[in-house]
Amino acid sequence: METKKVARYIADNHLLAINEKVIVALSGGADSVALLLMLQELGYACEAAHCNFHLRGSESDRDETFVRQLCQERQVKLHITHFDTKHYASQKHISIEMAARELRYEWFETIRKQLQATAIAVAHHADDSVETFLLNLLRGTGINGLRGIRPRNGHIIRPLLCLKRNDILHYLTIRSQSYVTDSTNLQDEYTRNKIRLRLLPFMEEINPSVKDSIMDTAHHLDEAACFYHHAIEEARQRVSTDNGKTIDITALMREPSPEALLFELLSPIGVNATQLHDIYKSLNGQAGKVFDTPEWQIVKDRTHLLVEPRQKNTRPPQLQMEECELTPDFIIPRDKSTACFDADKLSQPFTIRLWQQGDSFVPFGMKGRKKVSDYLTDRKFSLAAKGRQWVLCTGNEIVWLIDERTDNRFRIGPETKRVLIIKSIKEETSE
Repeated sequence: METKKVARYIADNHLLAINEKVIVALSGGADSVALLLMLQELGYACEAAHCNFHLRGSESDRDETFVRQLCQERQVKLHITHFDTKHYASQKHISIEMAARELRYEWFETIRKQLQATAIAVAHHADDSVETFLLNLLRGTGINGLRGIRPRNGHIIRPLLCLKRNDILHYLTIRSQSYVTDSTNLQDEYTRNKIRLRLLPFMEEINPSVKDSIMDTAHHLDEAACFYHHAIEEARQRVSTDNGKTIDITALMREPSPEALLFELLSPIGVNATQLHDIYKSLNGQAGKVFDTPEWQIVKDRTHLLVEPRQKNTRPPQLQMEECELTPDFIIPRDKSTACFDADKLSQPFTIRLWQQGDSFVPFGMKGRKKVSDYLTDRKFSLAAKGRQWVLCTGNEIVWLIDERTDNRFRIGPETKRVLIIKSIKEETSE
């Protein structure tokens, strides 16, 4: 009965065609063993993948030995990898649980490509989905976190989401199939285990069918999320430009629920709920507030929120200089990455630095001095872009706002004999 239910679930969710190769993530636990057996029974071409994270001493080695024997008995090709999970977690400054997740899914995708497999099948079941629902609810989440575990995420498929843990154990008992038990699943040190071992049993005392109720709720929210995301996408187009990197504050505040929309716009780049609330409160405040995530910077400008990658390369631009005689046929380049000066009006060596408060220059075509800060504001530079503006100086005087505007005092004129041509060279930077 369980196998037929899984077959219907696979078909209903378009997870896998019968002639496609699938790699089964095989830990040796009851759910992963049942997944392998069911997919074989249904006629799928299966290979197995096992990760040894070396987190549980001899128990980790026991699991690997069991998986090897099982695959030999089932005539399934097995792929095994070993990870120094604690070292990886320390390097990345993340939890052991998160480290193990990153390592295994990166490796799964690597071998999937090598083997040209259609999908990686993992053994999440209905109880896992219920636990994820409650875990996200406890941490705080949007509608996506209350949809339960998805049947498919890219090349990762979850054929057992239609079964509960007791269904899986019943299936294995009928087939007299052994499996291994992770002893950490019986401890309540981790939040998920506390939910499984303490919270859910307590909830079942109040409502014996609470798992079914939660799964039904997650299903309803999943359907509602389809409408929700359609509305969010339409609103995104109304309030943002430049692939979401510029958010019009006035347009945002006209939306029915601006804070919810802002959450959907910014959560994908790592903005958490606390930051989101602070950003939302800043919308009516003065310009200049900056909010950071590990990879992005959100700047509250005058009329917009500016979402920009954090600059990882702060090296000054590379400049090429060439001096030549001024001839009647000389044509001054018009692109902003090239600047031309009267060589005799300049004294070397030059220096390159980021502009500073109090800096001023005489913009090309003007006679009076102007503060660099005022110039950049008039040019509608964002605060983040202002912070990236480099200047070329001779002595204490600014010669060029690089890639933007030269100083009028050093321009080519009727008396010019020699021309200094300076070109900035763009470097490839990884954002």
